[in-house]
Amino acid sequence: HLIININNNNNNSISMTKKTIMLAFQLSSENPSGKVVEVPIPDPQPHEALIQVLQAGICNTDLEIVKGYMGFSGTLGHEFVGKVVEFGSAVSESDQRKFLHQRVCGDINLACAGRTATCNICSLKTTMSRNHCPTRTVLGILNKDGTMAEYLTLPVSNLHLVSDALSNEEAVFCEPLAAACRIVEQNLVKRFDKVVILGDGKLGLMIAEAIGRHVADMNHNEEETAASTTPKPILIGKHAHKLELVKDAGVEIKLLNEITDDNGDNDGSTNSSAVKSEFQNAFDVVVDATGSPSGLALCVNLTSPMGTLVLKSTCADTAGFFAAPVVINEISIVGSRCGPFPPALKLLEHGNPKLHVTKYITETFALRDASQAMECAAQKSTMKVQLICSTEDE
Repeated sequence: HLIININNNNNNSISMTKKTIMLAFQLSSENPSGKVVEVPIPDPQPHEALIQVLQAGICNTDLEIVKGYMGFSGTLGHEFVGKVVEFGSAVSESDQRKFLHQRVCGDINLACAGRTATCNICSLKTTMSRNHCPTRTVLGILNKDGTMAEYLTLPVSNLHLVSDALSNEEAVFCEPLAAACRIVEQNLVKRFDKVVILGDGKLGLMIAEAIGRHVADMNHNEEETAASTTPKPILIGKHAHKLELVKDAGVEIKLLNEITDDNGDNDGSTNSSAVKSEFQNAFDVVVDATGSPSGLALCVNLTSPMGTLVLKSTCADTAGFFAAPVVINEISIVGSRCGPFPPALKLLEHGNPKLHVTKYITETFALRDASQAMECAAQKSTMKVQLICSTEDE
């Protein structure tokens, strides 16, 4: 990140000055809703890389953080694609050769990687440390400046190369798609399972894209007869135009009023957990992507006895949740969070059928207009908003 100065009075006089200041959309006590400010470009820690952020995404978590979730202050955002420009002192030569000047995206959880003596998770050297290191920081969410800036830092171990076949717009979808792939990584969908996904927001749609293709792959690999294949997952939502976006993902789509005895509110959930008889306790795996108490109650009534209810979004208010059906039907409730990036990148590049994620982009803003971008993202009609944070030739 150099600025080249040419002295017009002397053509032989050229100097290079390191850029030290950048733009970032930050939350603070003075600006709790966020503001684009000038801040110093961060220096990478010994095991980190400095990354020039090319493009970033805005998701519902960012909107909740602005409302006070996590009590976060600093640079917002955790979805991005960027170019590696510099390294910390402890990064190996092989990693420097691998990543320098390459486009990357990155895992958002920063584990201690065994560098904290008291960590009993990272010491096991398993995939648990990606999500569950007790001393972790989280990009743009917990004690780590995020992606809505011209530059950010991340440990090299968090980075994943982005293929030239993917545009910046496509690559930004890696993180939300990885969260959807976490359900597959957890081995929650097995052969012959009847699966339903509730909620046609951004997360629900990404889950449908991932799970639909996963089931199709299972059926193709097993080469079974049509009578013994795993049924297509069903995506349930309130908005026909959103459901149509995943019609080629290997899922069936149903409007909410097709499976309930009454209509619901605008978040893809219902005001009542009433389910038509043919759908009552009919699914082996139910994925809740509504983030609402009423949606959660409906999911319980969709889940078969000894079935699995997967929670992909948090409910701020579950005070009225009725747990008796969970106990009576011996339902397993499984949380599912951040997921693996390699399968997500593979889906983006080689998904069959091709995954056209750019159809989800409602609008793109320059970083300097991040406040307007956040307002746009908060509109119910908005799907995905992205920020152009810098260009590769800067």
